Amino acid sequence: MNKLKYTISFIVIVSCCLIAKAQETAEDPEQEKALQRSTNLTWEANKELSENNFVGAEADYRKAISKSTENIAAPYNLGSAYYNRESFSEAFGRFKQAGELATEKTDKHKAFHNLGNVFMKNKEYQKAVEAYKEALRNNPSDEETRYNLALAKEMLKKDQQNQQNQDDQEDQDQKDQKDQNQDQQDNKGQQEQDQNQDQQQGDQEKEENKEGEGEEKQEQDKQPQENDGEQKKQPKPSQLSPQQIKNLLEAMQNEEKKVQEKMDAKKVKGAKIKNVKDW
Repeated sequence: MNKLKYTISFIVIVSCCLIAKAQETAEDPEQEKALQRSTNLTWEANKELSENNFVGAEADYRKAISKSTENIAAPYNLGSAYYNRESFSEAFGRFKQAGELATEKTDKHKAFHNLGNVFMKNKEYQKAVEAYKEALRNNPSDEETRYNLALAKEMLKKDQQNQQNQDDQEDQDQKDQKDQNQDQQDNKGQQEQDQNQDQQQGDQEKEENKEGEGEEKQEQDKQPQENDGEQKKQPKPSQLSPQQIKNLLEAMQNEEKKVQEKMDAKKVKGAKIKNVKDW
């Protein structure tokens, strides 16, 4: 799956055929010369690449691409070089360029097949599926492309399932976190409610104790008032002048004297006389 569809040497052969065909049909001599220079540079780049001179090969491939847009071998071979060095972003750009420049179905098929390989390396399975489909549209009989398409679909299915599982897990984690936060909030609210109830009960008990003390104090304050009332009801002695007091004393003495005289008179009257005893 990850191997390139065609080697560079084969592409060179194909490019030579394309150059020959272009030379036969070219109407502009300048275009023909540009295509020839581009082809020569492509040959030089292929030789440098075979000698592990990637820097030189890359430079010549770029020159070849700039010389002529009819030479699809240059971007394709440069894409292959990038792919073998695992520079997949650069390989993608060159394979895409080759596919867009190609006019023959066989050339488009090869470019899009290798585009699918780049997408598979990057785990972009949906794009790989589309690239392999485009390759098969240009060459429906290629079994390797068809196999790669089936594999890309299977990987896409697994990737989508994993993504769904991950999304479900994230949703569950968010739900669990939300429930946990709600439980914490409910517990906090219940604690605050219990504290408020305890506070209210304590305030009520204090208020009841305060009311009881007030009633007791009222009872205590009320009792002396009742005694004072009784004392007020008792008659106070009249205020007498000294003369009135003297007269009152004399009257009392006279009264006592009369009583004494009566008592003495009763004693005399009731006394028995003893008989004189004869001697």
